[in-house]
Amino acid sequence: MCAVWCLPGGEAWFRVDEIRPVTGRLTRRPGAPARLRALLDSAQMIVAPGAFDPLSARLVEEAGFPAVYMTGFGTSAALLGRPDVGLLTMTEMVGNAGRIAACVDIPVIADADTGYGNPVNVIRTVGAYEAAGVAGIHIEDQVAPKKCGHLDGKLVIPAAEMAAKIRAAVEARTQPEFVIIARTDARAVEGLERSLQRGRMYREAGADVLFIEALTSEAEAEEAVRAFPGVPLLFNWAEGGKTPPISLDRLKELGYKIVIFPISTLLAATGAMRRILQEIARAGTPAAAMRELPAFAEFVDFIGLPQVREAEQRYAVEAAAPGAGDWRYGW
Repeated sequence: MCAVWCLPGGEAWFRVDEIRPVTGRLTRRPGAPARLRALLDSAQMIVAPGAFDPLSARLVEEAGFPAVYMTGFGTSAALLGRPDVGLLTMTEMVGNAGRIAACVDIPVIADADTGYGNPVNVIRTVGAYEAAGVAGIHIEDQVAPKKCGHLDGKLVIPAAEMAAKIRAAVEARTQPEFVIIARTDARAVEGLERSLQRGRMYREAGADVLFIEALTSEAEAEEAVRAFPGVPLLFNWAEGGKTPPISLDRLKELGYKIVIFPISTLLAATGAMRRILQEIARAGTPAAAMRELPAFAEFVDFIGLPQVREAEQRYAVEAAAPGAGDWRYGW
């Protein structure tokens, strides 16, 4: 089956050769970096909605998107119930990224914050994310502890220090296809021109993709593209953030290669859970709202119960008689 998602006016912006169901495999599919690299080398714009846990990632895959973005903001909210202000450790972030990557077949792009220290720490960070099965990461030039890119009060490290981190990340990867995305948060601190200068330094240091965070207008989004002809750029469609909403057709026209929607799923889940809890508090049960929810049988199928049952049957052994032992081991 061929699927084409169309822009207003009929232009195709997102195309997959086949709509695949959510993966039924119980183990991670190898080769995620190569799949992401193939998308980068294609003419396709990579639209990657955010996921904050494996369930939301499976929903992204079910919807037919070519990649999924592990949001650091959403991970902090889901794991800690706290804002994205640098509270999570590298191992906590990698653990969430690994669980997400293990349950989908589409490549995962993951937030790696500041790289969690100096270039030596970045080397370990890259190795940990690679081992977790993600396809690529972005590292930012904020001072630790970092903040969400659309919160006030950010500080940035010297550009040369960040360039050294990018060089370390590029040289540390064991899979050449593993994608290193350099993010600069300097727009809010030093202005647009300085953030573009930083982007040039990070590209020279070996970054595969550039991420100019918290642009404040469509004109700035356009200027960023002009500054980097031929360089893959990531656009953060931050829901409610400092960057104004820009249509996908315009972003495609400008030439952005990756567009992330980091917290749409998080906000939607919060709203839905709030509504059902209010219904239980009001009525004493969720009965009146059940027709709006997925059926239980549908849900357990979605999360892979049929595949688990198939595996159980495939590897089942006959039950031994009570008291019987295994003669091979003298039991």
